[in-house]
Amino acid sequence: MSDTIFKQRLLGLQGHLLNFAYQLTTNREAAADLVQDTTLKALDNETKYVDNVNFKGWVFTIMRNIFINNYRRQVRSATVVDTTEDLYHLNVSQDSGLSTPEGSFAAQEISAAIQSFSDEYRIPFTMYVTGYKYSEIAEKMSLPLGTVKSRIFFARKRLQGMLAGYRD
Repeated sequence: MSDTIFKQRLLGLQGHLLNFAYQLTTNREAAADLVQDTTLKALDNETKYVDNVNFKGWVFTIMRNIFINNYRRQVRSATVVDTTEDLYHLNVSQDSGLSTPEGSFAAQEISAAIQSFSDEYRIPFTMYVTGYKYSEIAEKMSLPLGTVKSRIFFARKRLQGMLAGYRD
């Protein structure tokens, strides 16, 4: 498919994309942003489009995947915003598990156990725990995806073994 035809077909779908984005987001601004992100992603991946594949389905799949990834990112980084007068909720003590000496000790032990790992296991494991995806870790560390998954698995198993006596 030529570059011009691809762009024309993509522009022809903008109205349909906006409707679908609005169904996903229920917000006009967020829907417009999602359409823009989808259009840019489709243009960036134009070379990956195979001519005998349903073009509309391909573009809608891109949009759905972007929406899901953004939603997961928002859930992962959800923060509590206190809108009460006098910031009441910020002054309420939170039960973090660290308020007791036992909870603090367990957290220190877990941190010490993780720090005892060699870099090849500690770095991917801590990245995974902080929210990175396997593929992102593999890219940042210039490692194959399978190697990253294996190292995280072995680090988790080793940590479980080291802390087996801490269960209630």
